[in-house]
Amino acid sequence: MDTVKSPAEQRVVLSNVSWETYESLLSGREENRVPRFTYDQGMLEVMSPSSEHESVSYYIGLLVAVVAEETGVDVYGVGSTTFKRTDIQRGFEPDACFYARNAESIRGRSRIDLGVDPPPDLVIEVDITNPSLDKLPMYAQIGVSEVWRYNGEDLDFFTLDNEEYSEVESSVTLPPITARAVSDLVEKSKSFGLTSWLQEVREAVRRGSS
Repeated sequence: MDTVKSPAEQRVVLSNVSWETYESLLSGREENRVPRFTYDQGMLEVMSPSSEHESVSYYIGLLVAVVAEETGVDVYGVGSTTFKRTDIQRGFEPDACFYARNAESIRGRSRIDLGVDPPPDLVIEVDITNPSLDKLPMYAQIGVSEVWRYNGEDLDFFTLDNEEYSEVESSVTLPPITARAVSDLVEKSKSFGLTSWLQEVREAVRRGSS
């Protein structure tokens, strides 16, 4: 067992964990969203975020909503929903995620079953410590089109192409926003008031689309 601790996140990774144990942990947690579990074919990561981690996730989620409004993209957020597939023995709980292309097929659903439903189009991953598990192969196998990953300083965009992710500068889900612009806006969220920050987001989108 490996443990990684920081002011932002505490992670514990367990090996040789059965799928049945993972399912039992999810069930025992009931409606609580903490800790968050990632299961990857016998490896289980248990992550407890701090207020810093949750604040970054919250602001990125707000940013997605504002960008979608400004660009006319219909998105449907499902937060840190548990996504899992028994057939490939993988499951994850993102910091935030959104449907765009498939928003109408998911909107209002009380449960999402990856056996029959599409995966989210955009996943937000905040890993201020070095992640204990590389989640990109899991997202790729499940078919997540785009991943935004924030490491505490920078935010990178990845899009799925031929079952592998490539780093890109501009979002495919929410053009024309760029990774550099989002990184700058996340940094500003740490010192700006909410109203001023939201205006900054709108102005950044309008500058990018002009």
